[in-house]
Amino acid sequence: MPVPRSRREQYSEETREALLTTATRIFVERGYVGTALSEVASAAQVTRGAVYHHFKDKQDLYRAVLERTETEALAAISDAYLVHEDPVAGAFAAMNAFLDHAMDTDYAEIALRQGPIALGWEEWKRCEEQYAAGLVEEIVTALVSAGRIPPLPIATAASITFTMLGGCGMTIAAAAPADRARVKDECTEVLVRLIGGLVV
Repeated sequence: MPVPRSRREQYSEETREALLTTATRIFVERGYVGTALSEVASAAQVTRGAVYHHFKDKQDLYRAVLERTETEALAAISDAYLVHEDPVAGAFAAMNAFLDHAMDTDYAEIALRQGPIALGWEEWKRCEEQYAAGLVEEIVTALVSAGRIPPLPIATAASITFTMLGGCGMTIAAAAPADRARVKDECTEVLVRLIGGLVV
């Protein structure tokens, strides 16, 4: 039987969640460079001490925001894949779900635009791989195992596919909001032709 949380533990969790939600909004609106921890604390109605209790600095806060954003996105993308018995249908559903996320302003800013600025290219890339590379490799493995694409070196094929999808996501995120639907359609057409050409 789980041990009930104390009021202090519950308050701490609620404060952390409020900080993540508030920081996400401010990072999206002002960017990583334009955001100050004091502004996040004020908007979340907590002290700066409360911020530093949960996060050692602004970068640590951003990392937590990115991790939450990617966890939520991965869950939705995985659900889109798993709902299909046919691995090809599942692969394209997962691809479309990811491209839809790239159109979302919050995801585009947090995961694709501000991430490299906040964390540096190498750490941001490692974070992205942590959340998405496993699912891409799972999908490629399923396609090969089902005989729906020719046998390929799984790790290499997954790495190339991951990079290609990420490039499309960043292309969509870099477009003006009014243009993102069009750019997403163009990315979808390119990916369907490239990936669809392998399907047997």
